[in-house]
Amino acid sequence: MRAPFQVLVIPFRRESTGTQYAVLKRSDADYWQFVAGGGEDKETPLEAAEREVREEIGVEADGLLRQLDSMSTVPKESFAARDSWGEDVYVIPEYCFALDIRGDSLQLSREHTEVRWVEYEEANQILKWDSNRNALWELDERLRTE
Repeated sequence: MRAPFQVLVIPFRRESTGTQYAVLKRSDADYWQFVAGGGEDKETPLEAAEREVREEIGVEADGLLRQLDSMSTVPKESFAARDSWGEDVYVIPEYCFALDIRGDSLQLSREHTEVRWVEYEEANQILKWDSNRNALWELDERLRTE
């Protein structure tokens, strides 16, 4: 059963020319996003993020995810499982993470048709969701100061 929360994971890599971010094109809609999905059963947000990374881009992220401060909420009406969460649930939280991809090649699931490695400016322009852009901004700022 789907848990009442969402996770977002930003895959990134550092190149000699700067940081690049992996944006994914949905197969069921014409937009770009990062790795995203919901928790299952009793998963924690971290466990759900690790599973989503494994399922959507074929990377084992065990112990490599870093949680961001960025959070958002999503209206429960956006989800098929909404009726199982009870009448007192109106929005669900979206927890954000980042994953440094070091030499791993991405293997897309059927959820996405394409991956593009782009710099901050391009990612910011093509991402559909504000929550994705907000988490991207936070991660980019953090990486600049490391």
